[in-house]
Amino acid sequence: MSKQKGNNDICSQCGKRSNSQEMLIINNLPVCVECIYGKEKPFKIYPIGVVKNKLSRAEKGFGTAGKKGISHIDLFESQRPFLYKLEEENVITVVYYLHESSSVKSVFNRGLDGKKVGVFASRTPYRLSKIGIQDVKLLKIEGTTLYVEGLDAVNGTSVLDIKMQWSAL
Repeated sequence: MSKQKGNNDICSQCGKRSNSQEMLIINNLPVCVECIYGKEKPFKIYPIGVVKNKLSRAEKGFGTAGKKGISHIDLFESQRPFLYKLEEENVITVVYYLHESSSVKSVFNRGLDGKKVGVFASRTPYRLSKIGIQDVKLLKIEGTTLYVEGLDAVNGTSVLDIKMQWSAL
């Protein structure tokens, strides 16, 4: 999601000038935050750690570039008390912030099968919320570092939460 600020930006939906108001680019057009979110107020979410691996965002098209394999999730030391019995889980769900996504397209051809779909019918990182979620195999835990397999978050991605896999119940 690309952000622009300036006195010359006009919302493509409501026609208001942005002044100090943020504009988001959706389908290559500026849209004001009020048209997207209404009167809802933003809130803060703090990261709990960061992804370390050899993946980067693909320069063109969809997906990632680099060596896939084992990723490290380096949790902040403050998260140590919350790791209790996590090692007993085989699969965990990782919630992360899509920090390298750019502007949003509401409809596009899905990378998986080429089918034309909307953002909510895909796993694209180019979404308004910039939140990713993925089930991964938990290989081991050393201190506050989780070793996981199957994570497609790129190197340097902030981790927002770790959960047990729901289907494991």
